[in-house]
Amino acid sequence: MLITGASQGIGEAIARTFSTALPGATLSLLARNTERLQTVADACNKEGADAHIYPCDLTNPDAVKKTCDELLSESGTPTALINNAGTFQPGGISDTTIEQYRFQMDVNLTSAFLISSQIVPEMISAGSGHVIFMASVASMRGYPRGIAYCASKHGLLGLARAIREETKEDGVRVTAILPGATRTASWDGSGFPDERLMPPEDIAAAVLAAFQMSERTVVEEILLRPQLGDI
Repeated sequence: MLITGASQGIGEAIARTFSTALPGATLSLLARNTERLQTVADACNKEGADAHIYPCDLTNPDAVKKTCDELLSESGTPTALINNAGTFQPGGISDTTIEQYRFQMDVNLTSAFLISSQIVPEMISAGSGHVIFMASVASMRGYPRGIAYCASKHGLLGLARAIREETKEDGVRVTAILPGATRTASWDGSGFPDERLMPPEDIAAAVLAAFQMSERTVVEEILLRPQLGDI
């Protein structure tokens, strides 16, 4: 399976959860930071996976195509594509620059389109596969000072829903995960105590549960929030 944004946070938790739950699973781990990516891969391999790293700028179309060609050649069509790469930069309508807006759209939305456009056709040809999108509660509502983030996550949910409709007769399942506040680097320095944030391992558990459904069943969307509610 192929996991983007796998070097930290939810992506790392997904990689390690799949490693322990599915011993021997082939994991293709993508992110920009080679050192952190290798650390995650080493941990996954110790836990029983066959993990390989593919450092890649997922916002660069040429880099994405080259990386996908490489991993498809080495490992074949992945059983799952987990579009997890994401970033958050706070900003409102009056102070978000076009550079900030484009960056968040590129990382959160365009990267998922780029890699899906390379991998989903291979899944269709194989007659099976599972595409999982890490959306957000911000895919369903707006938040103050989250202009670019909310726009990108709304778009990501739309992309997931469109691919679901396009591929449901081809044996390809599509799931959107919509988590609320999760203890990742995005919340560093926020001052919120741990009890207000979900552990990334819980999000990973939801991904695994959706993946392990039979081929006759698809979990289209999963909404997760902290027990104490949204922040």
